[in-house]
Amino acid sequence: MNAAAYLLATGDSGATALECGAHSMSYGELRDAVARAAGAWRERGLKQGERVLVFAPDSIAWVIAYLGTIWAGGVAVGLNSRLFERELSLVLAESGARFIWCNKSSCALLEPLLANIADPPQLVNDEQWNSDLGAVLPAPAAQSADDEEALWVYTSGTTGVPKAVRHAQRGVIASADFARDILGLGAQDRIYASSKMFFAYALGNSLCAGLRLGATVILDSEWPTAESVAAVVERHRPTVLFSVPTLYLKMLQAGVAARIAAAGVTRYGSAGEAMPAAVRRAWREATGVAPVSGYGASETIVLVFYSDDETALLKPSPRLEYRMRETGDLAAPQRLWLRHPSIALGYWQRPEAERDSFSNGSFSPGDLFRRRDDGMLELCGRDDDMLKISGQWVSVLDVEQALLGAIAGCVEGLAAVGFDNAEGLVSIALFAVAAPGQETEARERMEAGIAALPKLKRPRLVKWVSELPLSATGKLQRRKLKEQHLGGVA
Repeated sequence: MNAAAYLLATGDSGATALECGAHSMSYGELRDAVARAAGAWRERGLKQGERVLVFAPDSIAWVIAYLGTIWAGGVAVGLNSRLFERELSLVLAESGARFIWCNKSSCALLEPLLANIADPPQLVNDEQWNSDLGAVLPAPAAQSADDEEALWVYTSGTTGVPKAVRHAQRGVIASADFARDILGLGAQDRIYASSKMFFAYALGNSLCAGLRLGATVILDSEWPTAESVAAVVERHRPTVLFSVPTLYLKMLQAGVAARIAAAGVTRYGSAGEAMPAAVRRAWREATGVAPVSGYGASETIVLVFYSDDETALLKPSPRLEYRMRETGDLAAPQRLWLRHPSIALGYWQRPEAERDSFSNGSFSPGDLFRRRDDGMLELCGRDDDMLKISGQWVSVLDVEQALLGAIAGCVEGLAAVGFDNAEGLVSIALFAVAAPGQETEARERMEAGIAALPKLKRPRLVKWVSELPLSATGKLQRRKLKEQHLGGVA
């Protein structure tokens, strides 16, 4: 099969496939452009299985270069265009890529970094690329085995150095399941993800799902803010919005949620981190519709669990099979083994991590889950998000959820982590970012919220900070937070 051809096989030729700013492209035009891009890659010497790094802000040209790589038989690797120099240097050195597709400003950043690599990839800038496409004939889609590589997704690096996740051609077979079967989307819909396309969440649930459904996918070249998301929605009128909890909160604080609903969005998806119950309730009150909260990973591309009610308990997405990884105390939080068509092949040059997370076609995320007596699953966070306090398990996510409900509207960020107190026992430290002009009220409501918690869940240390460390995809970096603020604390 060919993953790019599979995604583009459905859309009606005259229907709009992509919109970005003032530009749009129909499915017929997109299929032709992707086939021409494949021809351009082959003329440049791209061989089956060789990697192409796509390093630029989202655009229609980005999609053509990316899908054209897969159509040609190459392996497409979307990169965060805001990667720090250290992470970018690491990716350039370890990926073994043949080419880097980029825009003019990105070329200026890349050239000095490539000078330090023995066999550097060749730069292809978008201006040169556009002239190439007009001079080549459309190429037939390369055919590969289902389990041959089609694309890589880099992890966010929340637990250390980003890892390249190797995905197979078959990884897109179930790309539309969640959008179609859970959200009820179809060819008539217009899909917009505030996250960028290098992020598995947007790549799988907006671009791949949207194209396979024959829907319209809306792109934005700018980095998202509350106001910019509202502006894109008002201009392009999507029917569904995929975003992340942090941005949903910022949109509520900026007062743009009602504008987004008035512009025609009728369904909302959330992922990337747990959706606080208070944010979910506030969004429903502002728009009339609560977001469906999903759980996925760079290793799954699609959302494999979801919650569509107030309980936040997880339900399996279509085609997912799962089992607890450990045996013994079933009441204790445990890792899972997941089996699904979108599960990755493994990691690039990370044998130890691959042995821990992949086995016989299954994937085990680092997050912990607890199975309740009724069979439903609770997400408990990662290993270091679960604390044993006075002999009982306490989830820092539960602490955050409870306190966000008490101080909603007064903070822009909140994070709880574990630390060893002066007695050598595990305690909870809380870090919060007050909303501008809300510092006094935030502190007062925080004190009241902590006092209302069960004793086991009460933070022993509260610090007000100017910002929380986030990864390139907007995920909280708890390890870095502890390093920055708890290095000498006891």
